[in-house]
Amino acid sequence: MKQDTARVVPRLTPQEYLEWEIQQPLRYEYFNGEVFAMAGGTLPHADIALNLASLLREPLRGRCKVRNSDAKVGITDEGPFTYPDLSISCDERDRTARQFIRYPCVIIEVLSPSTEAYDRGGKFALYRRLSTLQEYVLVSSETKTVEIFRRDAVGEWRFIPYSEGDTIELMSLGITLSLNAIYEDVVLELEDEGDEKR
Repeated sequence: MKQDTARVVPRLTPQEYLEWEIQQPLRYEYFNGEVFAMAGGTLPHADIALNLASLLREPLRGRCKVRNSDAKVGITDEGPFTYPDLSISCDERDRTARQFIRYPCVIIEVLSPSTEAYDRGGKFALYRRLSTLQEYVLVSSETKTVEIFRRDAVGEWRFIPYSEGDTIELMSLGITLSLNAIYEDVVLELEDEGDEKR
């Protein structure tokens, strides 16, 4: 679920946005006074996100909270506000948050063709402003590939690619995941297109 086009809404302050969005049937991201409706995702996108949430929830139970794409992340208390596919926070301040979280250590985005450039570029630029963020994970919905951007000890971001058969390490959480488990029972978008052409 990602950013779509701006809706015709007057510019809002952060507080006005938070109060306004609660009353809306859709979710909206917020940037510099403007709101953007969230587009619906594909079935592979939804299946991958659910697999990831299921794989992470049990090993993190009691020490970190795993939240899905209904959970808002505030880059600051005044915004921007985004909706990542998954956010994981081990910070006590986020455990009792009501409207949005501010201190995630891992953010996961499932890539779609229409939003991949934004997830890699503009959205990652926003997420890098979160001082608690240690790993940014991009999961393809077209091929069995996962990319992790990991913040090192001096604050530089390192790129680690994974492909089919690999085991993924989320160092900030002390967890390893099988890439095959992430894609279990998922019909990838490129595979689906191939089937339609036959």
